[in-house]
Amino acid sequence: MIRKLAIAAAFMFFAGAASAEDCAAITVEDAFDLDDAAIAGLYECLGAKMAEGYAAEGDEVGSTYRSWTASQTAGAVQGAHGKRILFTYANDIAAEQYLKFAEEGVDMPVGSVLAKESISISTKKKKARPGPLFIMTKVGTDEAPETDGWLYAGLQPNGKVMKVKQSFCHDCHISWESQDALAYPVEEYRVSQ
Repeated sequence: MIRKLAIAAAFMFFAGAASAEDCAAITVEDAFDLDDAAIAGLYECLGAKMAEGYAAEGDEVGSTYRSWTASQTAGAVQGAHGKRILFTYANDIAAEQYLKFAEEGVDMPVGSVLAKESISISTKKKKARPGPLFIMTKVGTDEAPETDGWLYAGLQPNGKVMKVKQSFCHDCHISWESQDALAYPVEEYRVSQ
């Protein structure tokens, strides 16, 4: 619990209420060139806007995910999800198993939910903006046999539900079959147990 509170406090420091003008002044050439300080600056500018936007339509996950367990110490560019800066949260059912970051034999319990917030980088305008909130829910193979028991969903930055083709998401996530289709945060930013 102490670890969860410390991470949440650190993250909320970076997700403060910087003005929109401050965010507009940040130019990003390539997300992979950003250092930790630059990523923290983007969260300082965009963090509150992201959380507010995902919750705007009253979606349960979009309204509560920031109270869940953070799986990483800082946002990071991972290459998946369109070169976005990502930060993942796990609900209480998922947290214990997910935070083991096991590489094989993983079987997440039904009811596990992961929410991955994102910052998108516009390659034309070279600006950062809130991206989608990606959501994975373990519902079991009876409900989702084609996706090994996972239901993929997402929220737009304004809180509206995204149309998600299940096979599109699962075709990528199956690369981590031994990890129950889970890709983990970049190793250097993972929360230690």
